[in-house]
Amino acid sequence: MERMDKEREMVRELATKTAQKIIAPHASEIDATEEIPKALIECMGKQGLLSILLPDEYGGINGDLPSLCIVVEEIAKVSGSVALFILAQSIGTLPLSIGGSDSQKEWLYPKISQENTLMAIALNEGEGEFHLPSLKTFAQKDSEGYLLNGEKCSVTNGGVAQVYTVFAQSFLKEEEASLSAFLIEGRTSGIQFGEREKRIGMKGVVMADLILKDCRIPGENLLGKEGEGERMVREILLRSRPPIGALAVGLAQGAIEYAIQYANGRIQFGKPISSFQAIQFMIADMATQAEAARVLVYQAAEEIEACGEHSERLSAIAKIFATDVAMKVTTDAVQILGGYGYMKDYPVERMMRDAKVTQLYGESNQSQRWLIARQLMRE
Repeated sequence: MERMDKEREMVRELATKTAQKIIAPHASEIDATEEIPKALIECMGKQGLLSILLPDEYGGINGDLPSLCIVVEEIAKVSGSVALFILAQSIGTLPLSIGGSDSQKEWLYPKISQENTLMAIALNEGEGEFHLPSLKTFAQKDSEGYLLNGEKCSVTNGGVAQVYTVFAQSFLKEEEASLSAFLIEGRTSGIQFGEREKRIGMKGVVMADLILKDCRIPGENLLGKEGEGERMVREILLRSRPPIGALAVGLAQGAIEYAIQYANGRIQFGKPISSFQAIQFMIADMATQAEAARVLVYQAAEEIEACGEHSERLSAIAKIFATDVAMKVTTDAVQILGGYGYMKDYPVERMMRDAKVTQLYGESNQSQRWLIARQLMRE
């Protein structure tokens, strides 16, 4: 445990230094231009932030889920977009870790850690969140491999990533479809990308539809075995909730710190507004909520590492609570700044816009409430 704590503290120091010295100066520019500079991505790659969950023998950090949460939280304090970019990359490597063969890992792990190869997951379709019976993307097996047809929506880093894990229905038996996962390179014939989505938050991260039209891939691009896709999806969703919560906590903390800085410098009636009890109580409530969210997020991350799928309810609770807190805290930060809070010259309006995304990203908070209620009703 002591060794693990030291390793996580080293990860925190790396993430904090990167966030404050390298990312923070570009945060406003990233939001305005809707693009993360390539030089910044290369820098993060050299520091191992694009291969957090990869084994160290392949050049990764060999981090666990709490380590990923630490990185995402620290970076979200200065840029929600960059934090989401790192989160999406890390979650994008999970299918390979969960179901990848030795040869698939030997093919991609070095590319990720040494060449900054970006990974992405193509799961959801037109109806929104993942719902197995409604998936219409199919993989037809033949003597040459698989032929895929279908359309995936809102793929994070769609058109930017080099390799995609696409989840599609495949036929194990005649007229009996089951979910399978496939590795597809972005340059493969038959793969296209829709227009970039126009969003009010996390503007530095590209999201776009992925369209497959007679996209042929070799049989060795199947991840795991046919029919194992649903198990992979459950684990991916489970492990994505705490990092999304950590991103939300980082946004909240960044907003709190800026609100305090502003309140100390803003003079009204001859004194800083931080001396007013109304402002003090607002900041105290914001800090209390953020700290409670932080504890819950890391508890969920630790429990997932220890108990796996038995932590599903706690992971959903953590995701809901942390992202709702982020929305409340960032909105309160805007309120503390008054009219200035709604101006692009100040970062809290960006933090508020980014916080809204966390309530919807991955799985919406409404779907998480349904998951929690369903489990509670069974008990």
